[in-house]
Order: sequence, then structure tokens, then C-alpha cells
Amino acid sequence: MQKASILVVEDEAKIRALLRNVLESEGFNVIESKSGDDVIDLMASHPIALITLDIRLGSENGLDLARQIRRISSVPIIMVTGQNDVIDRVAGLEIGADDYITKPFHVREVIARVRSLLRRAGPPPELHDTSEESQRYLFDGLTAVPDRLEITDRDGKDSSLTSGDFKLLTVFLERPKRVLSRDQLMDLTGGQDWSPLDRTIDNQVARLRKKIERNPSEPGLIKTVRGVGYTLACEVELVQPSESSSKSA
Repeated sequence: MQKASILVVEDEAKIRALLRNVLESEGFNVIESKSGDDVIDLMASHPIALITLDIRLGSENGLDLARQIRRISSVPIIMVTGQNDVIDRVAGLEIGADDYITKPFHVREVIARVRSLLRRAGPPPELHDTSEESQRYLFDGLTAVPDRLEITDRDGKDSSLTSGDFKLLTVFLERPKRVLSRDQLMDLTGGQDWSPLDRTIDNQVARLRKKIERNPSEPGLIKTVRGVGYTLACEVELVQPSESSSKSA
């Protein structure tokens, strides 16, 4: 079986070497980058299954690099942050990172988070050609493009969701006005193996509401069905690429 390739983006040689040793000892193939300059090229030339990305790459900004990655790929991203980088940590998750580890980190934590994300993500994703059209969903003034992990808000501004957020949103968009139990949502979004950041489906729904609801404190899109689960309460229009006509989901 071919080893999964993990791209380690880290400017500190000691930490880069530590991550390489830890990951290789667990059977992964490791590709290194000490800056963001060659990351996109490395992704194009290797089937990258996961990226660990230092949020502070010397004079570069890891958040900007995460945005670039998310424009072309849904590859899982684990941000590597300092203990006091709480604001940047939250910003990374909002941009589309899937998880984070803080320095100094324990090697067992690194392996646990890597394996958890890889099990959820499946095979390495292909890079998206941003010049091509993709299937999109129109709902409540929002436009979602799952292939690119992109969503445009009601003011026409682009926002980013994590891959986990988009999995959950896509489940709802494909089944509008259907009541889905928590167990169904867990199964449809990847089973019971959730990262430590997503302990329950309720937490994931709450996080998604903050990003798409007009008023998250009084949700009108994703409604709670007491004792059962949740439902997407709006109409959804599915627009296929290169089609002049569209259909309702």
C-alpha cells in the first residue's frame, strides 16, 4: 500500500525535523517546505494527503498561505501555532483549516490528530482548476461551491468554511426540508470519528450557524427539531456547471 504523503510547512529546522521523524516513524511519507514559496508547486507534483502549516513562517503569513491552498484544494490542514496565538488560531479555522496543534506539542497528539483527519478525509483530493465552473447551491441569498470550499455571503463577500463545515452544509443542501437525526448527520459527514474540536454534531451545527445564519442566536436556516435532530428550512437551487438552466433540490 502506498504511503500517505504529508507536507510539513515549517521554517524552524528543529521542529521540521521533529515532525518528519515522528510522521515517518508512523509510516507516512514526509515532504518538507521551509517557506510558502513552493507549497503550491509541491501540491501539484505530489498527491498530498494532509498539510501541517506553521502559522508564522518567518516574515510570511501562514494564514495567507492557507487561503491560497483553500482556493485550489480541500486537503486537510493542521495549523501549528504558539500557545498565545488564540486569535490567529480562530482565524485559521475560519479560513478553512481543519485542526491545530500548539507549540510545544506532544508527538502522540500530532499523530492522533493526523490519523483522525486522514480517516475523515479519505483519498488525497485533486487540485481544483479555478478557471472551470463548479456545481453550486443557491440558498437564502448565499452561494455555496462545495468543490472549492467557497461560500459567498449575502453582501457578495467570499467566506471560507472548514472542510468539516462544508461536509455538514452539503449534507443539508442535498436534503433541504428533511429532518435529519444526529446519528444520520454523523454518518453522512464521515462517521463517528470526529476530531477533538468537533466533539458532537451539536457543536458542529452551532459553528456552522455562526457562519451562515442571519441571526445565529435565532436560527432560521438550520432549525432544531426537538428530540430528533435538525433540518435546513429554506429552498435550495442547484446550478450545474455549463448549464443555462437550473433545478431545485
